[in-house]
Amino acid sequence: MLLSSSSVFPERTAAAFQLAAALGYDGLEVMVWTDAVSQDGGALRGLADHYGVPVLSVHAPCLLVTQRVWSPDPWERLRRAAVLAETLEAPTVVVHPPFTWQRDYARNFAEGLDKVAGQFGGLRFAVENMYPVRMAGRQFVPYVPGWDPTEPGYSSYTLDLSHCAASHTDALEMADRMGAGLAHVHLGDGTGEGRDEHLVPGRGTQPCAELLRSLAGRGFTGSVAVEVTTRGAKSRQVREADLREALAFARQHLNTPSPVDA
Repeated sequence: MLLSSSSVFPERTAAAFQLAAALGYDGLEVMVWTDAVSQDGGALRGLADHYGVPVLSVHAPCLLVTQRVWSPDPWERLRRAAVLAETLEAPTVVVHPPFTWQRDYARNFAEGLDKVAGQFGGLRFAVENMYPVRMAGRQFVPYVPGWDPTEPGYSSYTLDLSHCAASHTDALEMADRMGAGLAHVHLGDGTGEGRDEHLVPGRGTQPCAELLRSLAGRGFTGSVAVEVTTRGAKSRQVREADLREALAFARQHLNTPSPVDA
């Protein structure tokens, strides 16, 4: 079980290593963002060694707030995320579909992704399912060719359950469509109210337990990362409690032992 470093925001990347080690997570997914440590392979390797928490996936800087991280060129950002993953011996790079305004990037996204994957043969570039955006009673899709990566089709996918809630999509059916390409799971919950909530699993309406229990039967050999929002936590203790609860939920339904039991 991995902890996404985004789950400790507004604390920084180093805090994610500390919390992952204290709570018994097996590894970390690093969200590359404006925190310089998240962009630095040497710093991340040092933290991984110090806390005994390996980095096992890297989330490329695809968010609106990370469009200038490393480079304004999305292909360069993806390439550097791959270099970072390779440096850290992390097998998975998480990437979002292109935004609609990234016309050049979107035009050749599938072919370009295959080309980058060919340059980094040991990595899986797992395209994540997203969701429509609802504002002022209207809905629009800010991704090309859409928010559902299974429609154009890619070799590897990240399944995000909170995004399934926001898009009113059945997560189990989405996993079926991803098939053998399912490489990575972002574990979070949502209520289906149309926004991206990233709740602690079990606090929303998504089939988090069912999805986790189904992974073995799907032949899943990838990784699961807890990706929840704790920015509203009033203290470090509350944040720790949320992340501990999420880990316990995941271990229960994945039938994986805790370090104490192992």
